[in-house]
Amino acid sequence: MRFSTFIAVMMTVFLPTSLMAAEHVIKLDYPGFTIWLDCHERGPVKFQYNAQRDTGNEKRLSQFYLDPKAPLYCQQKSNKTYKQQGERYDRGHLVPANHMDFSKKSIKVSNYMTNIVPQQANMNRGAWLLTEEITECYRDIDELLIIGGVIYGNNTKDDFFIRSHGIKTPTAFWKVIIRNERVIAWIIPNSKEATRKNLDNYLVSVDDIEALTGEQIPVEAYLKEMKASSSWQIPKGCNKG
Repeated sequence: MRFSTFIAVMMTVFLPTSLMAAEHVIKLDYPGFTIWLDCHERGPVKFQYNAQRDTGNEKRLSQFYLDPKAPLYCQQKSNKTYKQQGERYDRGHLVPANHMDFSKKSIKVSNYMTNIVPQQANMNRGAWLLTEEITECYRDIDELLIIGGVIYGNNTKDDFFIRSHGIKTPTAFWKVIIRNERVIAWIIPNSKEATRKNLDNYLVSVDDIEALTGEQIPVEAYLKEMKASSSWQIPKGCNKG
């Protein structure tokens, strides 16, 4: 399916009303970032954080955790890996651990399952990772505001983890990076085609994201209309670690 067709189909499926005010969505404020957790989906639907100059070096943890303070019925049933024969899925971060390495607490909570969803491995290590690397590089130039979210969709054919984890496999992810008077936005399908080289195919305007999700992104109206012609280039010499 062509990406333009993919977006058109989603626009017919999803109602443009924000879920964030719904009673079944709870806001979780962690050190360094915020997650909105949908108790009906047992998973996150939105995330937000400020990315400042990288001064941290705490090591990323290999273990994942349930949030001891969030209601269990709102969370995934397990912190274990997503096991599925054939197509591989990662425990994919919404807010990357690398951007939370300024303290032991913040990097640990980034591994809470409230910040984790099933991400197709090519996408997690491809297009999605590239958006994280762009953030990593540009936060050393200017402070950034990152807002993004999850689109769960209605495709039951890839819902491999309902029994083990209680969560549907997301259909797509959206992300907006705001840098002063500049903004860039993507809607990235959760598919093996979402590789690094295809990231530019998923560029959209903020208007597109607002129409799809019902969210209000805090940028000027003229910026919402703009769609970048290409993703921001990784600056030469950037330390992505």
